[in-house]
Amino acid sequence: MKIAALQTVSTPDVDRNLDTAGRLLAQAAAQGVRLAALPEYFCLMGRRDEDKLAIAEDDGAGPIQDFLAAQARRLGLWIIGGTLPIKAATPGRVRNACCAWNPAGERVARYDKIHLFAFDNGGERYDEARVLEAGDTPVAFEAEGWRIGLSVCYDLRFPELYRALMTPPCDLLVVPAAFTHTTGQAHWDLLLRARAVENQCFVLAPAQGGRHENGRRTWGHSQVIDPWGQVLACQDEGEAVVAAEADPAVQARVRQQLPALAHRRL
Repeated sequence: MKIAALQTVSTPDVDRNLDTAGRLLAQAAAQGVRLAALPEYFCLMGRRDEDKLAIAEDDGAGPIQDFLAAQARRLGLWIIGGTLPIKAATPGRVRNACCAWNPAGERVARYDKIHLFAFDNGGERYDEARVLEAGDTPVAFEAEGWRIGLSVCYDLRFPELYRALMTPPCDLLVVPAAFTHTTGQAHWDLLLRARAVENQCFVLAPAQGGRHENGRRTWGHSQVIDPWGQVLACQDEGEAVVAAEADPAVQARVRQQLPALAHRRL
């Protein structure tokens, strides 16, 4: 199955961001991609954390969700919609939700980001818990014979989440992200390849990549990685469709030659 990570440099304008997403999804479909994933916050990189609250949607209905469903139907694609803000039970909070649609435009999965990013090096400061409410449940879904596990950005640092997704084993792990330039430069590639190798899975990692209008700089380097940890495709910065063929025979060979998943003891 040909899969693609879509890289964006999203803005504080939802309509502009949806136009970009639609264009990249169409490019992916034209390249023969069957499953395409957008990055975290593809719909909004606001000027303030609280900007997410203004565009938060009800679960299952809203302009952003309707857009993604329509694109899946129009293009005949499986779409993993990066993340979008869905209203939370807690006042003043939203869930950072990663949802997936099948080619009929039906939503088949929703995963709410479990691990909320915080960082303070004296110059850069982030604290997602100011606006986000954490999820608590790992989520995987089936697509054309593939079991696909969902995660988001900071989740990448918590290997226990991916182990939870391996019962039963996934074939593809998806990591929509908006890694900062600072943390991405240090750890993004290292962590992605580790998740691929230790779980003997393909990894699809769509990211924000570049300088944003709100002043933030994200690392980018959207990529597709195979179960042996080889990077099949990567784009450093800027808008891009990062596509590669995910061959199940490669995964079967890796798991047969090195049966590490069967050797787990803890």
